[in-house]
Amino acid sequence: MPEPAVASERARLLLRVLGSVLGGLLLVLSFPPYDVVWLAPPALAVMTLSWHGVRARRGFWLGILAGAAFLLWHLHWMTVIGDDAWLLLGLAFSVFYGLIGAGVAATSSLRVWPLAVPLLWVAVEALRGHVPWGGFPWGDLAFGQTSTTLTPYAALGGAPLVSFAVALVGSLLAYAWTGRSRPRAAVASLVGVAVVCTAGGLVPLPVEGETAGGPAYTTAAVVQGNVAGPGMDAFGDTRALVLSNHVRETERLAADVRAGRVPQPDLVIWPENASDLDPYADPDARALIQQGVDAIGVPVLVGAVVTKPDDPRYVWNVGIVWQPRAGAQGGGPTEFYVKQHPVPFGEYVPFRELLAKVISRFDRVPRDFAAGDSTGVLQVGPAVLGDLICFEVAYDELAHAAVVGAGVTGPLAGQGARILTVQTNNATYGLTGQPEQQLAMSRLRAVEHGRAVLVAATSGISAIISPDGVEEQVLPEFVAGHLVSKVPLRDSLTVADRLGALPQLAAVAGAVALLLVVLVRSRRRRPVGFVESRPSEESLP
Repeated sequence: MPEPAVASERARLLLRVLGSVLGGLLLVLSFPPYDVVWLAPPALAVMTLSWHGVRARRGFWLGILAGAAFLLWHLHWMTVIGDDAWLLLGLAFSVFYGLIGAGVAATSSLRVWPLAVPLLWVAVEALRGHVPWGGFPWGDLAFGQTSTTLTPYAALGGAPLVSFAVALVGSLLAYAWTGRSRPRAAVASLVGVAVVCTAGGLVPLPVEGETAGGPAYTTAAVVQGNVAGPGMDAFGDTRALVLSNHVRETERLAADVRAGRVPQPDLVIWPENASDLDPYADPDARALIQQGVDAIGVPVLVGAVVTKPDDPRYVWNVGIVWQPRAGAQGGGPTEFYVKQHPVPFGEYVPFRELLAKVISRFDRVPRDFAAGDSTGVLQVGPAVLGDLICFEVAYDELAHAAVVGAGVTGPLAGQGARILTVQTNNATYGLTGQPEQQLAMSRLRAVEHGRAVLVAATSGISAIISPDGVEEQVLPEFVAGHLVSKVPLRDSLTVADRLGALPQLAAVAGAVALLLVVLVRSRRRRPVGFVESRPSEESLP
């Protein structure tokens, strides 16, 4: 290759590298806590242009660069745990973005490549949400689009359809750039962008209560008791203090009710780990919780950590329905939900015997959390409530199961939740942006399932969210307080609930089909390898 051609090739490669990194950085800014939501489509367009028209293996490592640029900033809150944990998680999951880059590169020769791009994003997000160790969907495109005209697509096809929509807008922008010498193609792609963005805003999002029987509304309260401070030692040796804080704030809520400042709630939500002391084993913790519940006089959903009854080597992360003594059930704990998706390396340690020898920090998790095996649908006062604990809000299938009643056991078997709650303890990640990211997921779930969502956090951010994703009331971080609101109860299922995982599976099937077309074409032309086009100036940003 002549020297000028070599120099030109290197310049194009450098431009692709810069485009991949820039795209990843711009994508971060579209997510909380920055919320420059309109940057997501241009970011995806820049990434697409950087991967389009190169060999699949080059697209793979360019995708890894984009993924690393995105995840290492988006997940920077993990440095609270340790720089090694942050780097390992960010770099390991960047490989999934490499798969998207390779797929975009491989399908560049297809005339429908603008459709291939969003299909690949949804397919790889599906994979990332399930492997390894149950997956880690944090950073899915949908979670950055909780206040745009693309958000309502969640009610039609769940979070995967929102991811598809934002990736489609990005790929159409990229197509408009590559077709800038063909005005009709460029204009058609921009019209497509306008249609996708406008149509999303036309999806109706009902917010009124609607039940087949019983009340259509309930008055709910959320209590945020607060902790000593942010970081790994937010609880430390003050576990009883955190419980006392939530009891004290519940007593303040009761005082506000008596004074007429807020209405009497029908139910109260405490956050995850409101009691790190096992109320089944610790009589003082049990008495404190009962004191708070009796003060308000209605059932309270209490977040607690308890020893697994049949195997004391493990603990459970639970939400317990706690009755007041003046109630019909005589007081004390009744039904409970056990978190189904414990966090690997945070709540349990895979390969503990091996890793504990070289990473002393795992001593902070002396006993592994065991997973529950039933969906978290509980009767709390007049409301049939679906409980998600902390990171569980990121997993599509858990909220869906609660709303449609799949996997529900006991007296409510087969019954779906009329309202959702997210019990969470974000104290470790306070003031890092992580609580804002998790709150955005709760807003998306509200739209996806047409349910009000009650977010209770030990230290913030607690919120009451209406079924259309609007934050009606919010408590900031590291303050004690309570929220009270009349919220709708709903039986009606959204289209997304009726379809379940079908939109995501359809995207996976579509992506695989297009890759198979490329593979078949390449085998007709040569023995092995994908059809690969050489880099083109038209493909570059």
